[in-house]
Amino acid sequence: MSNFRTFLRSGHSPTLFAAFLYFSFSCCIWVLNGAMAPFISETFNLTPAQKGLMLSIPILAGAVMRFPLGLLSQYIGRKNATLVEMGMIALAMLYGVFMVHEFSDLLKMGVLLGIAGASFGVALSLGSGWFPPQHKGLAMGLVGAGNVGTAVSVLVAPPLAQWLGWQAVYGVAAVAILVPMVVMVLFAKEPPDVDKHAGFREHIACLFEKDGWVFSLIYGVTFGGFIGLITFLPTYYYDQFGVSKVQAGQLTMLAAFMGAFVRVLGGWISDHWGGLNTLTIVLVVVAVTLTLVGLSSSSLIMTTLLLITCFAALGAGNGALFQLVPLRWPLSTAVAGSMIGEIGALGGGLVPNAMGLSKQYLGTYLWGFVLFSVLAVIMLVVMRIMQVRWTRTWAEKGGRARAAPPATPAPQAPAGLRRAD
Repeated sequence: MSNFRTFLRSGHSPTLFAAFLYFSFSCCIWVLNGAMAPFISETFNLTPAQKGLMLSIPILAGAVMRFPLGLLSQYIGRKNATLVEMGMIALAMLYGVFMVHEFSDLLKMGVLLGIAGASFGVALSLGSGWFPPQHKGLAMGLVGAGNVGTAVSVLVAPPLAQWLGWQAVYGVAAVAILVPMVVMVLFAKEPPDVDKHAGFREHIACLFEKDGWVFSLIYGVTFGGFIGLITFLPTYYYDQFGVSKVQAGQLTMLAAFMGAFVRVLGGWISDHWGGLNTLTIVLVVVAVTLTLVGLSSSSLIMTTLLLITCFAALGAGNGALFQLVPLRWPLSTAVAGSMIGEIGALGGGLVPNAMGLSKQYLGTYLWGFVLFSVLAVIMLVVMRIMQVRWTRTWAEKGGRARAAPPATPAPQAPAGLRRAD
């Protein structure tokens, strides 16, 4: 407990909380179509491929919008950027209430839901910006635990959709986003850790580095897998096991909550054990559990236990990767995080599409799970190769932060030449 108090005193905890709340509500809204997919699919009589397309669009749109929001935050401030985004989210939800009448409108709504998915890089940079390097992993893990908003969405949205109708849930979301807006205005302070007057090329330099792309692809497995599976699982449970629409959301919530909770632990473990060590374990667990999920499609209990384990690994992996980002890009964490989040989240769009196409053309979801398992193995091999150079240049062995060099005492004149006071 004393260590946690030390951590809180090392930064600005009200900003940390405001960033967490902002990211939580954003995640909740981002996956609304996934949470309500059984209701929506019934309304429009969607095929498996159409379901996959509908579920992938919010993820892909959110990925595309992350980098522009991160870049905007460098010029108007991260706090102001969050307020602009949340205002846009409120307006987008009104479109869902009044303008979605056919499948094409639903796809447009998916693009608008992507506005909420743009929050990631700015939220993490805002919340961790006040904290020193040795605590940034935990700070980012705490903000990143806002992924719990996805669990809230799949738990709360289905009962609301059953009670009010699924389009009315967008209206509830439009009102709910006012809560983090008020908290952000009252409690958050802009961190001093980034030079907002740096040139454009300095901000996007990580886009032209091999490390940036490797980080993004790893994140495509960890966070992409997390958000893609969260979006798809209500449909999977409903179609594969014949549970009710509300029960499908409840089962998904178990996995989503585990992933969000362990993200904090992943950041803390990475601060002490190293992000590279943590990611090695994560990628192995993800590859094994997803393959087993595909093979255990006749057992609801086994599937749920395996998914909970998989999501625990994914959550830890998200925390671990963003423990490494401020070590690699200490002066441009916001934009680097947004770029990695943008490209990485594209992996989430792959999941529902792969699942829908696998089901429609091969008659089983198995090959969608296997595809993602193979990607996890590939990224494990790439990371193990790259870490040799990383631990020689900007990180300690295993991916820990490098200790600050001891202060060098000022040189003194020889005793015989010192002036007497």
